[in-house]
Parts: sequence; structure tokens; C-alpha cells
Amino acid sequence: MPSRVMARGVEGVFHDLGEFKVEGIVSDISSREETILKNMTVDAIIVDPVIFPHSAQSNARHLISEYTDAAVVAFPSAVLGEEASRQYDAVLNLYDTPADIIHKLRTAVSAPKDGMSAEGSELSSREKDILICVAKGMINKEIADLFNISIHTVISHRRNISRKTGIKTVAGLTVYALLNNLIDASSVE
Repeated sequence: MPSRVMARGVEGVFHDLGEFKVEGIVSDISSREETILKNMTVDAIIVDPVIFPHSAQSNARHLISEYTDAAVVAFPSAVLGEEASRQYDAVLNLYDTPADIIHKLRTAVSAPKDGMSAEGSELSSREKDILICVAKGMINKEIADLFNISIHTVISHRRNISRKTGIKTVAGLTVYALLNNLIDASSVE
């Protein structure tokens, strides 16, 4: 987000509500910033579409998706057309209440990406990380602390994992992780 005021405002909302945490602020899409995006492990990226050249704004969501599987949320500092808005997982606006912002982010983070079908969809890298922790016997709070995310986000990931795998029990998910070589038997408590 090129606007430090907007970025700090979002960070303040997150801090006050304790729901999400800002991991970094990217002010443009340069090769340096692309490297930062590739190395971030986050649930959502909030972007002001003005950081993209005008010719790339209609494809901005796709450009970010090349670096991360996180939800991409627009927080435009200027008017964003309806067609451009549809490419994002959510769109925030300056008049949203803190509760609206949190609701939109929760929804974006927990929604399947790119039209994935529910059962049988490929797990995202973050979902695999969460699954490994579940299989190792970690509780939601421990997982949230490990990845610096909220417990609500962990629960959303676990719900998505269960929906995609069709498995609802910890024992079943552990077997799934073992069979898919995500963990070895010695790492299970």
C-alpha cells in the first residue's frame, strides 16, 4: 500500500481487535518487493491497486497469485471499477467499520481460491502446514502462535482442510498426513 496512513490505519484496527497482524508493508511491485512476497507466509495480502501500472490493474490479482496463495484483498485509495473489483477475494473501503473489515478478511481467508471445488481440492501450502501441526498433536492456540495468526484463522484453515479432504477427525487427518508423506510416523505424538 503506497499510503502509509491507510496502512497504519489497517494495522491499528488489527491491533485493537486482536484478529489479524500486519507482517509487512509493500509499497510497490518491484523485484525487491516480489522477493518479499515470495518469502512471506501470510493468510491475506491487502493491496491498493494503484501500486500497479494502469495496464496491469485488470490483472493485478493474478500477478500477486504468482508469488503467494494468500487471499488478495483490495483497499483502493481511488475509485475501483466493478470489473476490477471482481478479481479480488474482498474489497475494503474507507468507510468500512473495523468489524466490517474483520468480517471481509475472515471471509476472504476462508473462501476457496480460484473456483476450487470443495472436496478433493488440493490443499494450499498453509493448509498443509496447519495439517502437519494438527497431525503432530498441536492445539489451535499453539498453531496460531507458531504462525502468528489468529485462532479464528486456524479454525478456518482446519474447516477448509476437512472440507477438501472429507476427513473430520484428528486421527483421520493424521493418517491422511502420513499417507501423503507430509509427516513421518516418528513425528506423531
